[in-house]
Amino acid sequence: QVHLVESGGGLVQAGDSLRLSCTTSGPTLFAMGWFRQRPGQEREFVASIMWPRSTDYTEAVKGRFTISGDNAKKTVYLQMDNLKPEDTAAYYCAAARRFVDFRLPGGYDYWGQGTQVTVSS
Repeated sequence: QVHLVESGGGLVQAGDSLRLSCTTSGPTLFAMGWFRQRPGQEREFVASIMWPRSTDYTEAVKGRFTISGDNAKKTVYLQMDNLKPEDTAAYYCAAARRFVDFRLPGGYDYWGQGTQVTVSS
């Protein structure tokens, strides 16, 4: 059984930074991703990392967010800089056991409970 636990969310002002963390338990996984979901909207892809260093980002966060991690420590991070009010959402960590389309939520096998990020203008 794999468990994912996110941390690091909070309330910040526009232009501030936050760092989200996601720690996993269980066997080593193939890739991990971050998604976000606003009220009334579908969960959307933010970033992914396929170990050791293959990363992907949605266009809206390129140049502002950085995904990184340590597969040995089973931890992935999402460094979020220059936050904007439109980044406000619940952020979810996800893990995949095999190669899939990492931009699609359905490709992931495990999910965390989410952490709220709120950016005020």
